[in-house]
Amino acid sequence: MATTLPMAGTTAQVNLAGLAKNDYRGAPTTLCQGCGHNSIANQIISALFEMNVVPENVVKFSGIGCSSKSPTYFLNRSFGFNGLHGRMPSVATGALFGDQFLKGIGVSGDGDSASIGMGQFKHIVRRNVNMVYIIENNGVYGLTKGQFSATAEVGLKLKKQGTNEYMPVDICMEALASNATFVARSFAGNPKQVKELLKAALSHNGLAVLDIVSPCVTFNNQDTAFHSYTWGKDHEEPLHNITYVAPRNEIILEEEMKEGEVREVTMHDGSVVILKNLDKDYNPTSRFEALRVMEEAERNGWLVTGLLYVDTSKPSLTEMYNLVDAPLNRLGDADLRPAPDMMDKVNALMF
Repeated sequence: MATTLPMAGTTAQVNLAGLAKNDYRGAPTTLCQGCGHNSIANQIISALFEMNVVPENVVKFSGIGCSSKSPTYFLNRSFGFNGLHGRMPSVATGALFGDQFLKGIGVSGDGDSASIGMGQFKHIVRRNVNMVYIIENNGVYGLTKGQFSATAEVGLKLKKQGTNEYMPVDICMEALASNATFVARSFAGNPKQVKELLKAALSHNGLAVLDIVSPCVTFNNQDTAFHSYTWGKDHEEPLHNITYVAPRNEIILEEEMKEGEVREVTMHDGSVVILKNLDKDYNPTSRFEALRVMEEAERNGWLVTGLLYVDTSKPSLTEMYNLVDAPLNRLGDADLRPAPDMMDKVNALMF
């Protein structure tokens, strides 16, 4: 919800946090014109503005690559950390453990997460750190002039790289294999779906993995390339129309979805994601169904998009520990240092 208030002789739309959309923007982009990463950054800005999120309550993380430059282009009022290649999950885990009241947004790429960072990606997933983990997936290393990445399809031919001989890594398959509690796939050329999935991910309590196919217009935008705009638009198969609904009374449809029916999935904070079924009876709370649909899509050459899987029953990382009510990084010496009489008791037991 937003309203209009007079500001410095003009009018600007502000949200319930009293902020204008410009308060969620970052620096001007230096990425290539038409890059899918820019579209994703714009949808992050819109989603946070519409959800009335205060930028200072969000912390940004990234590694190395074109994708990892993206946090510069949104939330200039938020703290951020650009880590080493593939090491963003370690930084995010420590920071969000230090202040469990912040929401994390991590932006990575198919190289940063599916190659050098695969081990770290798998562990942050299984630990269910409370953050949104976005993989801007273009199938190439754009920052180093277009080499094949681990997600590039077998047989892909690029002018300067030859033919890719290796089978690709499926980010969503890897996330599900690691017991992720929220897995979604989208396409940068479908901005409405990207925004609604971002809203759902931000409402999720735990790690929300968003694999977003984001075309590289410089090195990998051939009509036949699986990570191109043309192929994506021709082959996208949305599992459902998705609409995020702000927190309200919980309503869940128990019956199996039929063609054209609506299913509401309630998130941990009471907010609701509405799924409108198209041509599949799809249950996003079934891990087996998610695996089956992705396998079917791979065999048929489909780009299946939407909310693939969600589990709101598992605690996030910080909920598994008996943490104090104050952020750990705000505790002082008096909070952390045992009292002298307690130290005397400990020493007496040791000697």
